Amino acid sequence: MYDSQLVQPMRDELTTLGVTELLTADAVDTALRASGTTLVFVNSVCGCAAGSARPGLRISLMSEKKPTRIVSVFAGMETEATARAREYFKPYRPSSPQIALMKDGQLIKMIQRQDIEGNTPDMLATELKSSYDAHCD
Repeated sequence: MYDSQLVQPMRDELTTLGVTELLTADAVDTALRASGTTLVFVNSVCGCAAGSARPGLRISLMSEKKPTRIVSVFAGMETEATARAREYFKPYRPSSPQIALMKDGQLIKMIQRQDIEGNTPDMLATELKSSYDAHCD
């Protein structure tokens, strides 16, 4: 586990956008089984999370269409919640950061760390916005 003071700014970067942190496995089940669209952001201390993933998410949320819910789990912190979220992501392997778009409890889009590394926040935002346009009301 990481020092909670170290990760607080990384948490705040998402919660100030209106992202709901899921801290327990039960909270993950409730959010990911809900109807509508749910974006799940696996937060991380990784450099690509700070460099592209969190900023890319922020930019994507300026889009007209957005998921019904936007939630996060923090890899290396809430281990049970993160493990439960990743059960919904199968057959994809665990990745940090990782962004999943769910619709009515089903995985419809996955962005892995290797899809984020080396890309700009704008590139990631464009990919997310495309998914919102295709799947969100």
